[in-house]
Amino acid sequence: MDAIQENIAWFNSPVQYVKGVGPYLGKLFERLGVATFEDLLYHLPFRYLDRRSIASIAKTQPGKQRVVYGQVDAVGELALGRRGRRIFEVIVTDGQGYLTVKWFHYPRKFFQERFKKGEKFLFFGEVSLFRGEKQMVHPEVTPVKEFFEEEDFQKHLGLVPVYSTTEGLHQRQIRKALDFLLEGLGDRLAETLPEVLRRKWGFPGQAESFSRIHRPLDEDSPEVWTALRSPFHRRLVFEEFFYLQLGLAFRRQRAQVLTGIAHEAKFRFQEALRGKLPFTLTEGQERAIREITRDMCSPRPMNRLLQGDVGSGKTLVCLFAALLSVENGRQAAVMAPTEILADQHYKNFSRLLQGMGIPVRLLTASTKGKERDEILELLKRGEPAIVVGTHALLEEDVAFDRLSLVVIDEQHRFGVRQRMVLMKKSEQPDVLVMTATPIPRSLAMTLYGDLDLSLIPELPPGRVPILTRIMYEKDRPKLYDFVREKVKAGQQAYFVFPLIEESEKLDLKDATKAYEKLKEIFKEFKVEMLHGRMKNQQKEEVMGRFSRGETQILVSTTVIEVGIDVPNATLMVIEHAERFGLSQLHQLRGRVGRGGQKSYCILATDFKQSDLAKERLKVMEASSDGFKIAEEDLKIRGPGDFLGTRQSGLPDFRVGNLVSDLDLLEAARESARELLERDPQLSLEENRMIRPILLHRWKGRLSLAQVG
Repeated sequence: MDAIQENIAWFNSPVQYVKGVGPYLGKLFERLGVATFEDLLYHLPFRYLDRRSIASIAKTQPGKQRVVYGQVDAVGELALGRRGRRIFEVIVTDGQGYLTVKWFHYPRKFFQERFKKGEKFLFFGEVSLFRGEKQMVHPEVTPVKEFFEEEDFQKHLGLVPVYSTTEGLHQRQIRKALDFLLEGLGDRLAETLPEVLRRKWGFPGQAESFSRIHRPLDEDSPEVWTALRSPFHRRLVFEEFFYLQLGLAFRRQRAQVLTGIAHEAKFRFQEALRGKLPFTLTEGQERAIREITRDMCSPRPMNRLLQGDVGSGKTLVCLFAALLSVENGRQAAVMAPTEILADQHYKNFSRLLQGMGIPVRLLTASTKGKERDEILELLKRGEPAIVVGTHALLEEDVAFDRLSLVVIDEQHRFGVRQRMVLMKKSEQPDVLVMTATPIPRSLAMTLYGDLDLSLIPELPPGRVPILTRIMYEKDRPKLYDFVREKVKAGQQAYFVFPLIEESEKLDLKDATKAYEKLKEIFKEFKVEMLHGRMKNQQKEEVMGRFSRGETQILVSTTVIEVGIDVPNATLMVIEHAERFGLSQLHQLRGRVGRGGQKSYCILATDFKQSDLAKERLKVMEASSDGFKIAEEDLKIRGPGDFLGTRQSGLPDFRVGNLVSDLDLLEAARESARELLERDPQLSLEENRMIRPILLHRWKGRLSLAQVG
């Protein structure tokens, strides 16, 4: 076994085999997501306590920030004035003097249990004088026994790392386990970044990086270390991004050598559709159609992401692609995440292609009996057709004979493996994935580094900007008057809620209760409700009545977020708007303003919300640009929450941050691409160590090529 394989085997060792851990503590570590030696090394401190020198109480000067080591001598509570306000006091001594430590706001029971006579603590704060006595008010407190072994705590002073932990697992136990791993780490760890890259970017070695992060030196800066910006942190971030980008570039390279279906450049059906459209396509739509057509006519399988804001006309672009497939005597499958959206696509396609003799079929969980059998038979016979469906397309008995195009709408709603199942129903079909969730550049580079990108930056002409306003509870009567006025004028409105059932943890309005109340308030109109737990047929019926204008007000949970198109709906009220991510709010807002009339989006929220929540809603008020909103959303929520799914098939980020580490992401991408251009098979001697590390980091996911 060579050094790298030994490295990987050691990395994969269960954490319970770290000296001093064992099965019991091993289970506690696993609660933190620390299952192996590697996980423990990557369990980085989230901050550092500055304990570089301890001051003697007798010698401390007032007005200075100091670390004081002391033993609790007395504990008590004092009443302040007549109003019953209390102060918690702890008198500590270091054998040379006394210091009074005070808190004016404190969790009483916790403090009474924590500060027992004889217990030892480190106190960090400003020393001041009160009536001639030295005191510290609201200092930072470190219980000596939690962080250090009693006899050797003096050795550990300096910058003390603080780790996220769980009940029953102390800081000192984490530090002790890490001490065992870090001992002799330089001899054990083989370097995992090629020498040429380390020299180019000036990075330290891996073993040195782990050692300095977990055991910083006295001259290191606690601020830089806490912000994860030290050269040692940045090296680990670069390495993480480098192997991510290398894997994506490798997948892309492999997809390019596959042989797919080269469609002939036949455009009779496309031209016929153009002639039926009552409007001109935007430049963005035309460019996307050209790029997709070029891909479909090449022998390499297409693997393209079509990205455009809400209402930019992506669905029409995918129909042009489907027509090229059908004119070549082949089949196209369009998969949507919900039955409502699949049904909408089916109806739109059928209407647009009326009289052209092109079969369009709908296959969902609701397609039953004879109708389903006929569709399956048509696909099995290889008849040219467009089939629109949901997860039902993935079922085993759905077999295509001449499938050449797979379109996946709102692709972040599907797992990688689900997308793979659909693609395996044919030999290397062309794949087009579409999303209306604007994805910031850093995330697109990360998630879709192995896809070609088509962008529709503009909205079709005639789309009126939606007026967005924040509304606080006190203005609710005015809101109801406004809704009444619009609905009386023949328009329709949505009320959207974040949940369908009461939650004990979140003080949210229950959509069901609100529905009853709104029915009472708007007695003169038909009000209906739509939520995710309803049966599909019920949903279809409710949505159908709203689409036809039979229902004036629709109370809904977020099931309307994706793709629903009701041109007469001009008003949306989003309740508890602060509970939604910005991108989700933008998606919801895109359900109105689809018919050319002036439209409104009201963000209803509680005035007690935090400044951050208010700031986020102000971004929505100020901007209608989905890409700008997405950038803000990514900054605020981070990539995990932004995507709302763990199905992307990518390695988890341990240290990298797609917002603050964008420079390293770009450097890693450039390095990965240059490396593969020089050595496509990673067979050169200096790159041999990369292959096993790449496979280890991706844990088998490199086989998921060509699915985005």
